[in-house]
Parts: sequence; C-alpha cells; structure tokens
Amino acid sequence: MKSIICKNTFCLFLLILISAKVSFSQVEKKGNVEIIQDERIGRLVEKHKALNERQSDVDGYRIQIFFDSGNNSKKKASDAMQRFMEKFPETKAYISFKEPYYRVRVGNFRTLIESEGFLKKIQPDYPNGFPVKEKIYFQEIN
Repeated sequence: MKSIICKNTFCLFLLILISAKVSFSQVEKKGNVEIIQDERIGRLVEKHKALNERQSDVDGYRIQIFFDSGNNSKKKASDAMQRFMEKFPETKAYISFKEPYYRVRVGNFRTLIESEGFLKKIQPDYPNGFPVKEKIYFQEIN
C-alpha cells in the first residue's frame, strides 16, 4: 500500500509539472497571479487528499517495554501494560501478539530521536526498554 501511495504522489506531482499551464501576470502592480490549469489536476489533488485521510497509520517508533512467551504471558503483558498506564497515563500503550511472544509497546513517536527522549524518561522504571520501528497512529502522535 505504501508503494502505491508513493507512486500516486509522484504521479500527482509529475502531472502537475508536465500538464499544468501556468500563466503569471501582474495587474496594476498588485502582484496578482493567475493560474490556468487543467481541471483534472484539481480532481487528482482531491483524490490524493481523500486517500491520505483514509490512511490512519504512518511509519514511526514505539518503545517496547515487555515481551514474553509461554504460560500466562498474556496476563503478564496485560499487567505490564496496566502498570505502565498507571505511571504514564498520558502515553498510549499497546499489546500485540506475534507468535510466540506477547509484547507491550508504548507511545506514538514520529522519529527515533523522540522515542529515545521518552525512553530516557521511563528508563528508571523500564531499564530494558528499547525503541522499535512500527506503524503508528497519525492522530495519536505524542
């Protein structure tokens, strides 16, 4: 899906550059610019906006604070998530399962630097935490 969106973005800008007929004119030194373009470009821009609104996740980082497998690992993960949410209620926590591990990851950070800054904040409580690259929710970026 990511490559399709990137290709659509590239195509959109390519079409704008190639097929737009732009005419710049100044009227009475007011600095007005008149843009004359194919009406299909406007429709392409609207379609691009709609596609991006539907995409709820972006590449980013989270901090992994727990992972375990075996008996009671799901309950342990739930307990770890609950303890984290009590200490840091402003930061979202997520449980995921990828066989054979249950994992607890926290935060929605756009960059590695942001995630490492938060890791320093929680390091006394979670000394084994580390940043992981993951799809994050754009609306919930910390």
